[in-house]
Amino acid sequence: MKFLRFDPSTVAVEIERPAAEKLLAGDPEFRTWNYEDVDGTRFAGVWESTPGKWTVSYDEWEFCHILKGVSILTSDDGDIQTLRAGDSFVIRPGFTGTWEVVETTAKEYVIQL
Repeated sequence: MKFLRFDPSTVAVEIERPAAEKLLAGDPEFRTWNYEDVDGTRFAGVWESTPGKWTVSYDEWEFCHILKGVSILTSDDGDIQTLRAGDSFVIRPGFTGTWEVVETTAKEYVIQL
């Protein structure tokens, strides 16, 4: 099929937490509904996290659209982006910094490795 609807009843939720060495604050829980996995190089779905803060390092290209909540993405060079429902953005390979979930945040994503 050449059309894919994001419907959480069609995929199992994956539940994870950030690795202990990346965790900076809180006890965030990640819930992911991965609707698309093409050859392990392209992914699309919905990700949600409860409050907390951890380090991030991106090797992939990712498009995101915030569905709910508030997060703060801070790059290692000091650029701070506050993300809220309705915001769309791209994180490029090589980005390093922190992701802080202030209010439980959900995003739609498309990832290209």
